[in-house]
Amino acid sequence: MRTTILTVLAASLILALAWAGGDEMDQDPYLWLEDVTGETALDWVRARNAVSMAALEATPGFEELRTDLLAILDSDARIPFVGKVGAYYYNYWRDKNNPRGLWRRTSLAEYRQADPTWEIVLDLDKLAKDENENWVWAGSSHLPPDYTRCLISLSRGGADATVSREFDLVAKQFVAGGFYRPEAKGGMSWIDRDHVYIQSDFGEGSLTTSGYPRVSKLWRRGTPLSEATVVYEGRPEDMSVSAYHDHTPGFERDFVLRALAFYNSEVYLRGKDGALTRIDVPNSASPSTHREWLTVELRDPWTVGGRTFPAGALLAIRFDDFMAGARNFEILFEPTPTTSLAGYNWTLNHLILNVMDDVKNRLYVLTPGKPGWARRPFAGAPAFGSVGAWAVDDRESDAYWMTNNDFLTPTTLCYGEIDGSPTKVKEMPAFFDASDLEVSQHFATSQDGTRVPYFMVAPKNLAHDGENPTLLYGYGGFEISMTPSYSALAGRGWLRDGGVYVIANIRGGGEYGPSWHQAALKANRGRAFEDFAAVAEDLFARKVTSPRRLGIQGGSNGGLLVGNMLTWYPTLCAAVVCQVPLLDMKRYNKLLAGASWMAEYGNPDLPEEWEFIRTFSPYHNVRAGESYPAVLFTTSTRDDRVHPGHARKMMALMEAHGHDVLYYENIEGGHGGAANNEQSAYMRALAFAFLKDRLF
Repeated sequence: MRTTILTVLAASLILALAWAGGDEMDQDPYLWLEDVTGETALDWVRARNAVSMAALEATPGFEELRTDLLAILDSDARIPFVGKVGAYYYNYWRDKNNPRGLWRRTSLAEYRQADPTWEIVLDLDKLAKDENENWVWAGSSHLPPDYTRCLISLSRGGADATVSREFDLVAKQFVAGGFYRPEAKGGMSWIDRDHVYIQSDFGEGSLTTSGYPRVSKLWRRGTPLSEATVVYEGRPEDMSVSAYHDHTPGFERDFVLRALAFYNSEVYLRGKDGALTRIDVPNSASPSTHREWLTVELRDPWTVGGRTFPAGALLAIRFDDFMAGARNFEILFEPTPTTSLAGYNWTLNHLILNVMDDVKNRLYVLTPGKPGWARRPFAGAPAFGSVGAWAVDDRESDAYWMTNNDFLTPTTLCYGEIDGSPTKVKEMPAFFDASDLEVSQHFATSQDGTRVPYFMVAPKNLAHDGENPTLLYGYGGFEISMTPSYSALAGRGWLRDGGVYVIANIRGGGEYGPSWHQAALKANRGRAFEDFAAVAEDLFARKVTSPRRLGIQGGSNGGLLVGNMLTWYPTLCAAVVCQVPLLDMKRYNKLLAGASWMAEYGNPDLPEEWEFIRTFSPYHNVRAGESYPAVLFTTSTRDDRVHPGHARKMMALMEAHGHDVLYYENIEGGHGGAANNEQSAYMRALAFAFLKDRLF
């Protein structure tokens, strides 16, 4: 069943011969579909949308499913997560009556009530109507210590490009003549009331080849943006440049971040005179400051101070000592074969360490002291599921929020103090009946002998006859981990009807730290696909399902994953949902933010790298005579991160070859695919309807 790398290389050679006559992309008949908003391309999109909508809306139970999913997304019973800003606790909320959303605030005492009273700060639906713009909330940045001003970011249609506008939190209105950043990828953040750091599109030559800012400036109130002072200017081939100010009282500092690529950055301390001093850690490491401390998360081994620290370790040292030349790091976390650093968060005086052990979270409290760092288990943390804890306000107290959930357990939000026990504040209700379901963890063996974990959610009385409709989901990239979490939409759309749901923890992700990610980079990308296939084959061996009952799903890099499962393993499954995908790996670095991902995939413009990239470029490996599973491609016109041309061209090519394909492109939505709950519910319903139609 498994297609070998030699088969893939052979297929690539055949395709190259078929496109003979020069650079194969000069012969690409579907290049015109990269014209995102061109009328010809959009007419093509609308025609395919109409076919897919007619086919999938006609499936049994579609409208009921769409309505149920929308009710979940709009439910007032969801947890309104908050962020503390000054004396208030802010929340952004979307529901049936407020599809674009309300930005609102309350007190802690009121928030802890079952039905808090909220003060509306900004009504996005009213703003969008008043300004005749399709505004989507994109976040806020607040100015301490009085927190009367903030910078609000808004996106048109959910794109990554945003505008930033100064907002008065007392008057609850935008500041006339205040700081304003025109629409672009980038951002703006406070230094003080009259100064901001801004990184944006300043005109020709100010963006990187990835489309992000390569220039950061300091802008003074009351002066034109054209007079803003350059703080740092990177190179066109960099990924991005930004600057920010740490407002922690007594530890105010300014930093410049030059991102050369993912997990390849330089960080500088900016002095009051504007001089920059490099934070002398490896480019692959992630340095961070909290009050007097510098922490460094390693992605590669580092020999420093007479010691060698392993990849995946977390180190700490006093910041001023480090800048003065000291290198006497203390190690706060060291990985083992089954553990990795899932994350860490500071409260005022403590560090909350989150460790992943075979893809299960474990929390610890670390406290610096004269003898060294004390370590103890985090009181009240559950033993299973996805658990996270973070400070309510790390400049002010040791209070924290903690969440926990798993595939069948709705999210619970707790509040506590480090030296006490957490108390439940909010709990999401169960949106589907899980009483007859159970969660299990299994391990498949990949082609090279690697042990690959996966989680399975299935009926307790599952018949091991190979006939269970099963949905296998994966991502496998950018050191992102797939952990157990409660999905009401998957529960309602798939599990409730008897489907089995599986999440694969394949290489390329971060489940076992940096080495797990690095094992599937560039020329080794195929290991992620082999891992995913190994999970599928383990499901077959255990008689959970069979190829004719298996569907696979992935988005973004996960779309690249399932696109390659399609071409590498065409007989592995019966249905594929490929969402906002990368698929044309010859041109990905020329489309939108694609150039920023070359550290992950390689540079297709270099012949020696295109040789291996071609093997995992689905667009170049589709064959006319092959029997492929049915595919549903979904994307968004407004996705300015992964170009919709990937999905469009793959659809056009497969359609021309007569394969079983459907296509739906949301005209809005950004990289998430949907700009509001109604669009999200509709697109989820399309995917579930497609999978059920092919697998049940």
